[in-house]
Amino acid sequence: MFHGALVALITPFHDGQVDYQTLEELVEFQIESGSDGIVPVGTTGESPTLSYEEHKEVIRRVVDVVAGRIPVIAGTGSNSTAEAIELTEFAKKTGADASLQVCPYYNKPTQEGFYQHFKAIAEEVDIPLVLYNIPGRCGGTGLSIDTVERLSKVENIVAIKEATGSLDFAAEIAQRTELTLLSGDDSLTLPIASVGGKGVISVVANIVPADVKAMTDLILEGDFVSARKWHRKLFPLAKSMLSLTTNPIPIKAAAAMLGMASDEMRLPMLPLDDNQKTKLRAMLKDYGLLEG
Repeated sequence: MFHGALVALITPFHDGQVDYQTLEELVEFQIESGSDGIVPVGTTGESPTLSYEEHKEVIRRVVDVVAGRIPVIAGTGSNSTAEAIELTEFAKKTGADASLQVCPYYNKPTQEGFYQHFKAIAEEVDIPLVLYNIPGRCGGTGLSIDTVERLSKVENIVAIKEATGSLDFAAEIAQRTELTLLSGDDSLTLPIASVGGKGVISVVANIVPADVKAMTDLILEGDFVSARKWHRKLFPLAKSMLSLTTNPIPIKAAAAMLGMASDEMRLPMLPLDDNQKTKLRAMLKDYGLLEG
């Protein structure tokens, strides 16, 4: 159900408030560019600094604008199982096609706790769930391969966004489960595809969706030689930009430089400093997005 180029959408702000008009324009840009799906209010969508009502309204607006043209996978995870269930129920009621469920963070559950958390959500809400395994955002704690395998047998759990950075781990998922495997790192989309990945939930697709789509289309066609050409084009941008500082700070700065949205963040996140902006501008020029 979910494959190809799916964008982890930024949440634009203006004067401290969510800029819903720009949000809707960004959604239309993704659809016009051929993206295979939209993932609002994930990490890139700054869900930690959105209020509960803002979180719900972003989901509602995205679903309304998409109007069934492509899938919407709403970020509704939480470190509280009850809250994750409530948000996921809202997403289903609003018309989202699926839910992205990040591993509970900060409270550092055991592997059994992870299993029971995701199992409870799947049993309470009849909507496809995409697991989001990202230990770097969860105090170093993530899903073990044994837990992923157990969860793959739970009805409604259909896919995993794999962001451990380990190709071995991705290969184990593809070997031991029937889950749709999606890269959670733009720089690893092609390598993960080589072991069974079916696409990416992409950050750089916020600014170059057509290029990410071109690569994943070739991957899905089995043309890895041609896909490698796109990988080589995208890799320096993805790796260098997203290494500047914490996501989504660089991608919002890039969107601002390209006139797409403000680079405004909410504390404790801060915009790029001037030195970082100079480096980012050079990266965008090298890619051909800005004139020299």
